[in-house]
Amino acid sequence: MMIVMIDGATEEEVQGVVDKLHEVGAEAHYSRGEFKVIIGAIGDREVISQIPLEALPGVEKVIPIMKPFKLVSREFHPEDTVVEVGAARLGSDQFVVIAGPCAVEDEAQLMDAAKAAAEAGAHILRGGAFKPRTSPYSFQGLGEQGLELLARAREATGLPVVTEVVDVRQVALVSSYVDMLQIGARNMQNFLLLREVGMQHKPVMLKRGLSSTVEELLMAAEYIVRGGNSNVVLCERGIRTFETATRNTLDLSAIPLVKHLSHLPIIADPSHATGKRELIADLSRGALAVGADGVMVEAHPDPRKALCDGEQSLDMPAFSRLMDSLRSIAPAMGRRI
Repeated sequence: MMIVMIDGATEEEVQGVVDKLHEVGAEAHYSRGEFKVIIGAIGDREVISQIPLEALPGVEKVIPIMKPFKLVSREFHPEDTVVEVGAARLGSDQFVVIAGPCAVEDEAQLMDAAKAAAEAGAHILRGGAFKPRTSPYSFQGLGEQGLELLARAREATGLPVVTEVVDVRQVALVSSYVDMLQIGARNMQNFLLLREVGMQHKPVMLKRGLSSTVEELLMAAEYIVRGGNSNVVLCERGIRTFETATRNTLDLSAIPLVKHLSHLPIIADPSHATGKRELIADLSRGALAVGADGVMVEAHPDPRKALCDGEQSLDMPAFSRLMDSLRSIAPAMGRRI
């Protein structure tokens, strides 16, 4: 349930509520707005309901949260959460563009992509060091060498970097190199991994699973936030449907729905959603139009030679044109690039 404190409630009054919750074994999570403090009570609902919460000093009202996700709900935190990754502010009026190759292949490839992305105006550099592939014989990434190259690219361009972590045993290693951790679609319900990144201080990008509902996506985010890490960015990256013309189906309706249900920022990944580079620009503009906080697109210096996902990667001139088009329409949506 959600405990709303009165305007100007003192720290002693807030702590009094927290202490009462702890006495019955419940967890207390804070949400501090401009005027009010809201305390989310997580635990046995029957036990918590026995506490005379509304009679405690400083309490304005107690509101049950009926949704299965509590901490990521809009009820618990009415204001939008802003997640900062370097100079990028996801969840603000800034439309954040994340770009780079699917996989880090070598230093020349990554540096060429990073410098071109920075020159075009990208805010965050992406690149996979560990690649979970459908086939065990496909390129699996450079591992720690790839992480080292991402760190060098950050030094050369000033762009913060994001990469996927695929194993709970890699979290500390990956965190030591990058600015943002990515949980891929295949790992959206890897609950041990979600708990582990929930204990980190790095922002986390959580991708929607191939066949997952919006509620399941938000429940996965709940694992991370409950662990103590509220810097979570959701990513709609396409879901599996009956349609075979594209790799997946980009569910643009999920973006405004998530914004209604949750305070967390959400971005779109039209590259993985479609598998077709010719659709990326149109769907990026569509994501901007429906309220997404940004997009993540694959961009490669020479997509024909890419070791993975070349068919869904823009070359760098095409990426620059995409940035120009987003800049031209962002003001109409109350956004800036």
